[in-house]
Amino acid sequence: MRQKSDSRRQCILEAATSLFREVGFGRASMAQISARVGGSKATLYSYFSSKEELFATAMIDAMQEQGHAMIDQLDPEETDVRKVLMRFGEAYVSLITSCQAMSIVRTAIAESANGSNLGATLYRLGPKQGWCDIATYIAAAMERGNLSKGDPHKVAMHLKGLLEGGILVPMLFGVEPELDTKTMVADAVDAFLRAYG
Repeated sequence: MRQKSDSRRQCILEAATSLFREVGFGRASMAQISARVGGSKATLYSYFSSKEELFATAMIDAMQEQGHAMIDQLDPEETDVRKVLMRFGEAYVSLITSCQAMSIVRTAIAESANGSNLGATLYRLGPKQGWCDIATYIAAAMERGNLSKGDPHKVAMHLKGLLEGGILVPMLFGVEPELDTKTMVADAVDAFLRAYG
């Protein structure tokens, strides 16, 4: 029974992803998605409470493999924190600047401006969870004495800001980053370690 339920959920996600890519979030409807899946809207709502939740889940699922590969760079056994953060930083910047991620973020921002809770749902299911995982790595590095003690979540947010600086905002506007990615990641990690190393 569980396998059938998971299979149905996956069919819904695939149909939704396809429709969202074809017509965009705003023009896609739960009725269109249920028609593609071959079921009722009630069935759809038994899996996802809203179109926003369905979109967020579909987009997070689509990027899950790259997200896991990024988090896997945070090797808790590696004692060279700079080396770990360099690998992670490059993977993180690659993820957030991918065409797919840019498209998802732009949609979330646009819909949030229209009163939708899409942005909040997407953030809760994706970036927030990822940065909790990063805070866990940072807490472990603090316990080992590789990073100075502090609030791991706040320290993770400082790392995030350093890694995104000069890259994310320009790209959201459709222009080239202010800084070369590799150099910027190295500079960000070095600044982070000067503050917390």
